[in-house]
Amino acid sequence: MRATPPTYVKINSKAKAMPLGKRQIIQKVLVAIANAPNRKQSMKRVTNLYDTISSLENLRLAYNKARQGKARTYGVRMFDKHTDRNLQNLHNELTLGKYRTSEYSIFTIFEPKERIIYRLPFRDRVVHHAIMNVLENIWVPIFINNTYACVKGRGIHGALKHMKRDLKDVGGTQYCLKMDIRKFYPSVDHSILKTIIRKKLKDERLLNLLDEIIDSAPGIPIGNYLSQFFANLYLSYFDHWLKEEKGVRYYYRYADDMVILHQNKQHLQNLLAEISIYMANELNLQLKRNYQVFPVDSRGIDFVGYVFFHTHILMRKSIKKRFCRRAAKINKLDLDPANYKQRVASWLGWAKHCNCKNLINTILDHEKLL
Repeated sequence: MRATPPTYVKINSKAKAMPLGKRQIIQKVLVAIANAPNRKQSMKRVTNLYDTISSLENLRLAYNKARQGKARTYGVRMFDKHTDRNLQNLHNELTLGKYRTSEYSIFTIFEPKERIIYRLPFRDRVVHHAIMNVLENIWVPIFINNTYACVKGRGIHGALKHMKRDLKDVGGTQYCLKMDIRKFYPSVDHSILKTIIRKKLKDERLLNLLDEIIDSAPGIPIGNYLSQFFANLYLSYFDHWLKEEKGVRYYYRYADDMVILHQNKQHLQNLLAEISIYMANELNLQLKRNYQVFPVDSRGIDFVGYVFFHTHILMRKSIKKRFCRRAAKINKLDLDPANYKQRVASWLGWAKHCNCKNLINTILDHEKLL
């Protein structure tokens, strides 16, 4: 068994600018989280977490995290009118086991496809952050290295880095199996999710709290801070099955979007059949019928906003179109070079990871970028 490395707690250097009280709160909570027992993946289940989650110190830290970038929103401004009282109320409700998830605000977005979004009041988002302040370091080590969505230090560019590296093995990555799950978030089975959670946790008060949050909406509601972790956790043992039991070497998952590379097309087709059976029997999920098995060099692998080939990487067509439309609008504005660069910076950040130098030279005002 691999030895467990020591845990180090790092306080961001920006903390020096914080008031002393806030810095002490953050240090205290992070030390408590760092000392939580058995954070590495093992058969032993973790308990005695609830008091740390429900503590005022942790709720204060969660409040600061939840309001980052949202200080001007209506819900945050209302909460801020009586911050201490609201945090004390949350602490009391959690301590007494009386906390219940508030009513959701439900709406639909079309970016790029139709999605139903569930939005909670700010007080509930504080509770979700309080839970994840403690559970993130317990759950994330369960995830394999090749799952990328909503995991610190990974994300889209982590997936890009790994796939770019692995495609250097041209012989071993001749064919691609690309698939995703039919209506994944609404289809998550609550009883299965609760069973998976109990593989790692045995704190009854915490389990009751998580059960209440899970049962507050059908499936996993898109929009909840906890949902992104529930989604990764729900598929985490499937990931281990693929890597450890099926011996899949080149596998990548971003949320429910999955890619497997192999040298043999028939092997991928056989694996697809096994995956379909596993999904149905173990997770009560179905793959979309638009799965594909194809030669990598025939069309490229469309994944996390890029199209990967063995020799180069392109920007996804839909993103390129949006980039071109945005550039056309910016070019019509009378902007000085500094403002022009600021307007296109995020697009250039995306573009620098793929081979699109000609595109940039064509659609952007090159003189203002100098």
